[in-house]
Amino acid sequence: MIMFQYIIPPIVACFLAQALKIVLPLLEGKPPRWYKFFETGGMPSSHSAMVMALLTVVALNNGVSSSLFGVAMVFALIVMYDASGVRQSVGKHAKVLNQLVAHLKSNSKIEFDNAILDKNLKESLGHTLLEVLGGALVGIIVALLIR
Repeated sequence: MIMFQYIIPPIVACFLAQALKIVLPLLEGKPPRWYKFFETGGMPSSHSAMVMALLTVVALNNGVSSSLFGVAMVFALIVMYDASGVRQSVGKHAKVLNQLVAHLKSNSKIEFDNAILDKNLKESLGHTLLEVLGGALVGIIVALLIR
C-alpha cells in the first residue's frame, strides 16, 4: 500500500492541472475549453504538477537528504526544463513551419504530399515559465492535501 503514497498524488495533480485548463478561461469570461483536457501546453503545466507532487511526496516520506529525493529532484528538473525550454521551442518551430507550408502551397507549383501537409503541426506544445511554476504549485498543494 505504501507504493500508492507515491502514485496517487502525482496522478491527481496531473488530472487537476488538466481540469484547470478547462475552467481557467471562465475567469476571463470565456467559455470552458473542454478539448484542453487532452492537450499539452497551457496553464498550468500538468507535467510540472505531476513531478512536483512526486517530489513533495518523496520529501515528506523520505526527507530531503535521502537519495530518493535527489533522484526525484533531478527527474523533476529535467521534466520542467523540457516543458519550458525544448517543447516550447518545438512549438515555435511548428508555427514557422505551418506558415511556410501555407505560403508554399498557395504560391508554388511544387506538389506536396497532402497526406502529410493537410493538417497543421501542433503549435502549443510547451510552457512559459509562469505555466511551469503554476503546475509546480498545483503539484505541491495536491501532495500536501492528500498527505
